[in-house]
Amino acid sequence: MSWLEGTIVENRHWTDALFSLRVEGVNLRFAAGQFVRIALDVGGERVARAFSFVNPPRDPVLEFYGVIVPQGPLSRRLAQLKAGDALYVAPNPAGFLVLSEVPQAETLWLVSTGTGIAPFLSILRTDEPWQRFKNIVLVHAVRHSAELAYKELLEKMPVRYVTMVSREAHPGSLSGRIPAALRDGRLEEKTGLKIDASSHFMLCGNPDMLRDTTAALAERGLRKHRRRTPGHISVESFW
Repeated sequence: MSWLEGTIVENRHWTDALFSLRVEGVNLRFAAGQFVRIALDVGGERVARAFSFVNPPRDPVLEFYGVIVPQGPLSRRLAQLKAGDALYVAPNPAGFLVLSEVPQAETLWLVSTGTGIAPFLSILRTDEPWQRFKNIVLVHAVRHSAELAYKELLEKMPVRYVTMVSREAHPGSLSGRIPAALRDGRLEEKTGLKIDASSHFMLCGNPDMLRDTTAALAERGLRKHRRRTPGHISVESFW
């Protein structure tokens, strides 16, 4: 495989652990919601990890949102990159958390934890969701309010933007975890929308959230979406 070499134009640090890389010089075709492997050479070996695109496909500058993994071989080095540094990008984006795989629905629920918000930022900056769905909700759950990255961008969009903060009280945000807010009705109350068979959920985040949210939705009669057996829940997990 021939890696593509890009150049860092910005490395924004949201917190001590969260960062966003903007990369130019790489020409890639991808669908909003997909991911790609990015890499650095470490100790003579090319070390790669999958990152979702934050930018929409029409933007020539790629953007990736990441978190430093303690003792991880790559993330700490990515967080230290500066403008002008090189970054390798794989030539083969992949992933099925894309709207072309989503059946028609009245309300699209984009549900994320942490850096799992990345693919939804890409999707929301395309025309398709606004043309296809009557209502669009973005749920972003984090531990601390400082981790609500891209909040200013999202507040300018017509999306129903719901934040959840689990480890501190934060004005305007729901507390606790996503599955609990589904079960006790707080998400429906916050958005003014009913969760039923006219809803489609796209989930991206940590494995516990994916498992427990899928289970909570199953209790409401919703099921995983597959091409052969259409349903209401699409999931992305590349942890």
